[in-house]
Amino acid sequence: MINRLVLENLKHRRLRTLLSALSIGFQVTMILTVVGISRGMLEDSVTRARGVGADVWIKPPGASAITLSGASMPVKILEYFRKQEHVTSAAGTLVIPIGGVSTVTGIDLDQFIALSGQFKYLSGGSFAGPDDLIIDEWYAQQTKKKVGDIVSILNHDYRVCGIVEAGKLARLFVPITTLQELTGNTGKISQAYLKLSDPGKTEAVIAALKKNLEDYTILSIEEFVSMFNVNNIPGLRAFIYVIIGLSIVIGFLVVGLTMYTSVLERTREIGILKALGASPPDILRIIVRETLLLAFGGWLAGLALSFGANALINSLIRANLQSVIVVDWWPIALLIAVVASLLGAVYPGMRAARQDAIEALAYE
Repeated sequence: MINRLVLENLKHRRLRTLLSALSIGFQVTMILTVVGISRGMLEDSVTRARGVGADVWIKPPGASAITLSGASMPVKILEYFRKQEHVTSAAGTLVIPIGGVSTVTGIDLDQFIALSGQFKYLSGGSFAGPDDLIIDEWYAQQTKKKVGDIVSILNHDYRVCGIVEAGKLARLFVPITTLQELTGNTGKISQAYLKLSDPGKTEAVIAALKKNLEDYTILSIEEFVSMFNVNNIPGLRAFIYVIIGLSIVIGFLVVGLTMYTSVLERTREIGILKALGASPPDILRIIVRETLLLAFGGWLAGLALSFGANALINSLIRANLQSVIVVDWWPIALLIAVVASLLGAVYPGMRAARQDAIEALAYE
């Protein structure tokens, strides 16, 4: 009987029910999208780091392993690395931010090919001059660039000479000497990659290098990519918590307003139910069940919207932001939606349960 009454109440106010569920859905979408983007970008970073094909990664003293830093490693140190036992090739890169999360990476193409193999060109080819630019397919799709187009980076015009498959180190590649001169980093690199004759000797090579380069950060590629998680990105976990907090506030306000208005509109109905023998707990159960249905409906709407947001992000701005579907967060988002909704329903529910039957029947 109570379940039927709950359903009829929601059906009777269809527009309000729909809007309330969608509002809860937006909070669910917000949570899943933020987490999906965070995880998508971290997974993409791992894929690109592994795509280099190196066994050892080296960063200069005082440089953060994750965040970008200036070029403070002399390029001549690559010769020292190449002389080490088991090292077959070494390559350095210069990484420069160009706005937001975007960067441009300077490489010595021959060194890079020796390290990771040839690029897989979808169109065009390798550098033919100092002002040539190689871009990956995601950047090409997002910016609608093709071979021969001009791209301005750091107030310098580059010609797109090739478009390659995504997943190898970076999105934008330019000759390292050009980028060094353009940014005042002549003879310097940001990081170095080493390829070994036997990956099983990785720990031995790292131990040998650390004897003479104590202040350098020297890690295996697997150790390096393991650092790409929420805990190691400054402010990322706090940002996710802020989004969750805002979502709870939104859910609380939406459901609180909806249920409070509903209780006011149904004052006489509540009076009739009490006159027929309904107890305060019965009235409270009606409000709670309506709230739970709204939360569940909003959660389903949020899941659908998150799929749409994921597809939109990956089709329009994949070069800058990558998103994945975070199935493991679905129950967490449901729990957040339910908790926020129940918090919003507390006062309206208590008000309805405390209403005097005679006063409610006399309500106009």
